[in-house]
Amino acid sequence: MAHQRIMQRFAKWHIWLGWLVGVPILMWTVTGLVMVIKPIEEVRGNHLRKDVTERALPPDTNISVALPSESTEPVRSVTTQVERGDTVTRITYMDGTSERFRTNGAKMAPLSEVEARLIVGERIHGGDKVVSTARHEADAVPFDFRRPMPVWQVVLEDGTHVYVGTETGAIEAVRTRWWRTFDFVWGLHIMDLETREDTSHPILILFALLGVLGSLLGCVLMFRRRRARPEVAA
Repeated sequence: MAHQRIMQRFAKWHIWLGWLVGVPILMWTVTGLVMVIKPIEEVRGNHLRKDVTERALPPDTNISVALPSESTEPVRSVTTQVERGDTVTRITYMDGTSERFRTNGAKMAPLSEVEARLIVGERIHGGDKVVSTARHEADAVPFDFRRPMPVWQVVLEDGTHVYVGTETGAIEAVRTRWWRTFDFVWGLHIMDLETREDTSHPILILFALLGVLGSLLGCVLMFRRRRARPEVAA
């Protein structure tokens, strides 16, 4: 009898937990399905990037870049390559900012709108079909970029947003319509639609624990003994 009462109590708890966590569990399942429909490379827009081979530097290239004497900012990397016929040296600092220099050491101005369009046209399939462009400063970037750096947003006909760094001169991100759908369901999946980055917060942890508890109770109830049904006389 005691065993039966315990099982009945477990069954009641299981029903209440089912009502409480049923919607989140269904949401996690559906959003998980949406996120795996397409390969992550396609979500990130890698299939839209052209395989552009960088031109080798001429053997007699002389590069001279002089930083201001008062500059004490630590440098992360220094790269030199040919970009649209010009030899460009890019210095990236530890805080993520960067500067571009010509071979004579002259600092290059931030990327213009025309240059941003040319880069997208050269490196993105369908990049010549531009609908609009907009420049955004580091502290006011669009939500689908979410990186603190100045960029040009180039919007294509198919709804793709291509972000080109005004300081780096490189394509920093490709955001397709499917990426934005993926980003929305990811926010639902982790229950964080505001930043879509917090994967460890009390609400998510609470519902996950309740879901685990409900599953364990369900497993226990599978072994519940049931009374044999009385046979009906013919």
